[in-house]
Amino acid sequence: MPTFQGNPLANFYKRIMQVSQSSNTGFDNSSRIIESGDGVSSAVAIGKAGLSVKPTSTALDATGNFNVQTAGGDQILQANTTDSTVKAGASLANVLTMHKSMGTYDLTPTAGYHYPLVANNMHFETALAADNAFGNGTDPATTLDVSGLTAQENAVAYYWFIQHNITLDAIRFLVTADGSVTTNMHLLSYTLDTSSNHGDLSAGVVCASGTASATATTIKTGTMTLDSANIDSGKVVIAFIENATDTSDVSINLDVYYHIR
Repeated sequence: MPTFQGNPLANFYKRIMQVSQSSNTGFDNSSRIIESGDGVSSAVAIGKAGLSVKPTSTALDATGNFNVQTAGGDQILQANTTDSTVKAGASLANVLTMHKSMGTYDLTPTAGYHYPLVANNMHFETALAADNAFGNGTDPATTLDVSGLTAQENAVAYYWFIQHNITLDAIRFLVTADGSVTTNMHLLSYTLDTSSNHGDLSAGVVCASGTASATATTIKTGTMTLDSANIDSGKVVIAFIENATDTSDVSINLDVYYHIR
């Protein structure tokens, strides 16, 4: 490292760090930007109350504005000011990562209809076999009138109410059937009516979709295609399974991998 010894100040003053203040107070209760000796601001501010890192312009937002590394140089903590995420661990996973499990067991469907998957630990599955209110179109219906359900209590089992803005990262499925069939999977978000027709759904959006050939001798796994990853708080999310071939029983589990925005 170069030394200051024996050098005139003019040769090294830009390499000196200083606290940004006109007085000679030094560190106080306010966070002060660390500057070079010629007054160029850094991304770091420090004071008695703490330390902060803030890029000096939006052009300097990056995936690693704050990093903690091992002695070998492996990153174990990373703050990303480009997409407002914090990642940690050897795999640098988003620290707000969550998983949601949804599924159905031994469902006996009508061919071509979209059946909702149980999202909450509270329901005896066979009751959903009669609940085909989401139709047999290419995608599940984008609206729902609760008063038209065979049993409105079913909806409480498959409504996943979103309490934070989230982003879907991946959705993996495990699916099997009692025959050789084509299964189609969907995940939709809906606007929930909480003011007049309580519980009704509207403005459905396909967030993810997928398909798999299921048989009685296999358990297929794969990932669904993300179509609209961002879901805002207050929405209701429902996952669906469709046996597009016949009435063979189907069983499926979805692992929804997402993070809070």
